[in-house]
Amino acid sequence: MSTELFVRHRGLLTEVAYRILGSAADAEDVVQDAWLRWSEVDAEEIESPRAYLVRMTTNLAIDRLRRVRARREEYVGPWLPEPVSTAPDVAEIAGLADGVEFALLVVLETLSPLERAVFVLREAFGYSYAEIAGILGRGEPAVRQLARRARDHVQERRPRFDVDRRERRRVTERFACACTEGDLRGLMELLTADVTLVGDGGGKAKAPLRVMTGRDHVARFLMAIASENGVGRFLASIGAGDLTSIGMEIADVNGGPAIVATAGGRAVTVISLVVADGKIETVYLIANPEKMSRITASGTSRSA
Repeated sequence: MSTELFVRHRGLLTEVAYRILGSAADAEDVVQDAWLRWSEVDAEEIESPRAYLVRMTTNLAIDRLRRVRARREEYVGPWLPEPVSTAPDVAEIAGLADGVEFALLVVLETLSPLERAVFVLREAFGYSYAEIAGILGRGEPAVRQLARRARDHVQERRPRFDVDRRERRRVTERFACACTEGDLRGLMELLTADVTLVGDGGGKAKAPLRVMTGRDHVARFLMAIASENGVGRFLASIGAGDLTSIGMEIADVNGGPAIVATAGGRAVTVISLVVADGKIETVYLIANPEKMSRITASGTSRSA
């Protein structure tokens, strides 16, 4: 009975933890910790197992976020959330296709752990302020204040992007073609004048150590890593393996289209774009091999 109850809610718990932490690996560790604690209680004495498990998982995730943020201060270069495949047939975390836009996860990194938990529970899962107060062990007025502060912060920093998935996919496909074909002019036409590129290599891949800004700088950097020689060096630097089978595909990542570069049949780089009015405002490039384990390559990549 105890195991059955936990399995029934495991997907929800993983979703909550992932949204709070921005890391699927950390989320799975938190859910495992929750299972160990759950296995020690008498489930028959719990009035609402779902509420109990969400409360426990949320607080474990908050504690873990406080610890990992201290380690992230020593991270080499910018730290970006861990991308997750969200196509219906490959998603490893149930329900992740909704509410986990990569750009939103980046903004959530700027919230305090408590603000982030309140925002996630309120905006993603629809919990009432009273319910969140019970989960966090705080007064309802304090929770309302946290929610207002978090919401204002997110609205101020959340990038404006096209909600039309077809338009976003069209721009993503044009971006991929321009990069693979070495079309500098075509790439420049897709980028806004003040476009930014944020790379996450974690010291294990050749990603920029600082945020790059400006159409010319970003375009020329992308041309350098996407040229034939650049791709080989770029993939080799992260131990890609078989460089004779390099590919690139458009895949569903964090609920939106993204470019997944593959080598030897496995994902090695993910590029997620923030698109507004048909133009690319931000390029997120994730190349840390430790963040590729939740990305599923279809095996139908076109040559890059």
